[in-house]
Amino acid sequence: MGFGVLLHTALSALRPNVSRSLLTMLGIVIGVFAVIASMAVGAGARATVLKQIDSLGANRITITPGSTTSGAVRLGNGSRITLRLADADAIAANVPEVGGVAPYSESPNQAIAGANNWYTMIGGTTPGWLSVGNWSVAQGIFFADRDLGGATKVAVLGNSAAANLFPGGGAVGSVVIVNNIPFRVLGVLAAKGHTEGPRDPDDVVVIPITTYQERVMGQTWINAIMISAGAPDTVPEVIDASERLLRLEHRLTAVEPDDFTIHNDASVQQVRMATARTRAVLLSAVAVLSLVVGGIGIMNIMLVSVSERTREIGLRMAVGARGRDILLQFLIEALVIAGAGGGIGIGLAVVVTFLASMLANWPTVISAFSVFLGLASAVTTGVVFGFYPARRAAALDPIDALRHE
Repeated sequence: MGFGVLLHTALSALRPNVSRSLLTMLGIVIGVFAVIASMAVGAGARATVLKQIDSLGANRITITPGSTTSGAVRLGNGSRITLRLADADAIAANVPEVGGVAPYSESPNQAIAGANNWYTMIGGTTPGWLSVGNWSVAQGIFFADRDLGGATKVAVLGNSAAANLFPGGGAVGSVVIVNNIPFRVLGVLAAKGHTEGPRDPDDVVVIPITTYQERVMGQTWINAIMISAGAPDTVPEVIDASERLLRLEHRLTAVEPDDFTIHNDASVQQVRMATARTRAVLLSAVAVLSLVVGGIGIMNIMLVSVSERTREIGLRMAVGARGRDILLQFLIEALVIAGAGGGIGIGLAVVVTFLASMLANWPTVISAFSVFLGLASAVTTGVVFGFYPARRAAALDPIDALRHE
């Protein structure tokens, strides 16, 4: 019996029980949806983390002040004021394998340009911040070392800050007022784009660190020291040397804990990637369970179908159908149910992940491999769980089948 005839026979057998078939394939739909969705979430998270690592640089190290306690409550890392410009200078001068060092401080403030105003982050740093932070200038220039000595009132705008303060363009050479202080705009940074969370890294106005400390904030400490190691494999050496040097600079005794925190940004991102991978594995486990449940549903409904159609099977065998034909017919029925469920699951996954990415800003990436895997999982489930009922149907004795009531 040809495959076309078997397919037509299988579809004819399923047509009278459409609602039952739809309910049967529901488990497959959920399973395939979970397979593709879990892979999309995992791939999206991985792509986001890799983008952040590329943006920051795999060899970047950040030093922040340690934690302090107020009213018996620990305020967390960064709450102390233990880092100074001299610390950054000491690291740059004495730690080997350092590619660049940049002190950095920031605080939210309002920036005004003509009739436009924008609440943004005001960051103070040095020219080394460009290379350490993997930034580039799209328009104009960045401020120079000479601007640090005189606490010059110059600024470089992030792409988002420039777009909001100067929607018509022409930021370079214009004036931006911050804290009632006019700053001449030297340049505009190239956009990095959102990576994760509500913070836009391009929404910043960067000024010399000395100007930030003396004219804007009136403070002598800094919020962080950013370091780029000469190569990714020298990061542990730079971290160790920087820690020992800062302990000496801060005159900490052997029993006193560090009053600062050092971490490698890429390592933090790798931890996040591992967390995202674990989440994807858990979602995949749910997908496998859903497919198993769907497969059991297919097996159950096929066994019921064999029981209901025993006389029909006996009649087909009596007129010349072989056991192999009966086996293939019921296998095709199981595959049709599983394949249709897989197709619906794929469509549902594509729509839901697209909406999640658009409305909830979840990073998702649907690959051709995940779609193929979802469909292959559905077909495999249909074959595995449909084989036993099909084998049972093919093994029926024609005479006993014809006598069945």
